[in-house]
Amino acid sequence: MKIALMTRNPRLYSHQRLIAAAEARGHEIVPVDYLRCYMNITSSRPELRYMGAALEGFDAVIPRIAASHTFYGLAVLRQFEMMGVYPLNESVAIGRSRDKLRSLQLLARDGVGLPVTAFAHDTTRTEEVLQMVGGAPVVVKLLEGTQGIGVVLGETHKSAKSVIEAFHGADVNILVQEFIKEAEGEDVRAFVIGGKVVAAMTRKGAEGEFRSNLHRGGSAQPARISPDERATAITAARSMGLNVCGVDMLRSARGPVVMEVNSSPGLEGIENSTKVDVADSIIAHLEKHARPGRTRTRGKG
Repeated sequence: MKIALMTRNPRLYSHQRLIAAAEARGHEIVPVDYLRCYMNITSSRPELRYMGAALEGFDAVIPRIAASHTFYGLAVLRQFEMMGVYPLNESVAIGRSRDKLRSLQLLARDGVGLPVTAFAHDTTRTEEVLQMVGGAPVVVKLLEGTQGIGVVLGETHKSAKSVIEAFHGADVNILVQEFIKEAEGEDVRAFVIGGKVVAAMTRKGAEGEFRSNLHRGGSAQPARISPDERATAITAARSMGLNVCGVDMLRSARGPVVMEVNSSPGLEGIENSTKVDVADSIIAHLEKHARPGRTRTRGKG
């Protein structure tokens, strides 16, 4: 196969591992900086160009789009889809997962366990919003935040109210969620490929840090997940329509609750902690499923 790897930085661990895995299995893989792509969207024959040449002859595309470049990255991915190139994750599915509010609404629709979550624009209803999620402590999240950035813990009613009103004063959209105290700063990431959990790890926040992101000094250990956690991860991936994703869950007193479904999960933490060759499994999935024009949405939606 000839595979396009959509990335701005092919030197990152995850991208180097995908390149190595593809080449080890006999495929050609070409890093493509999606911000340097341009396209003809008026032609009856969709065209995508990069560095002065047409991007042609690809069998599959692996999108690794940074959250800050979601809009343009998805436009490029849709163009690949319109050209009949099979995407590891479809543009519509990535768009769902990147919209925190929409993703939670879809997960709730499908019966996936979630923290009690509130969303409101009217700051005069802050008291009601706090009551809705069970009162302080609460977690306040920016809808556009990633890797733990824009996530604040309101430990008391007064501090939570101040944080919510401050964010609204800055005219940004936020979610307010219950704080799962029994998780004790630890979460579970289940890595799903093709409807199966291939690896799982627990992530523990640094001392004094309630966020467990590895980018913020957290640590990772291999995890043995329960059948309920496995089923929750698989259902969450299906709800988003993602073939490959990391599903982040907290272990609450009422069972697993999903915090986020990540459409471009990093490979370093999961591979180093579990010793599972996740990159090879991703390429194997492409080998099994990549066919011309097999995108369900064909770039629509």
